[in-house]
Amino acid sequence: MYFTDRGIEELQQRRGDDEVTLAWVADQLQAFVDVHPDFETPIERFATWLARLDDPED
Repeated sequence: MYFTDRGIEELQQRRGDDEVTLAWVADQLQAFVDVHPDFETPIERFATWLARLDDPED
């Protein structure tokens, strides 16, 4: 188990029944980067990865 799995598991346990929009997730990611600018690159890579999941070119 990776260390990050703990955070993902906590997210599932605490918010697993919530319904959210992608716009809400994007807002939360932007807010997180505002508070933690050192994470700008990983968040950008994650958002790009999510955006391109169905793109066969990537």
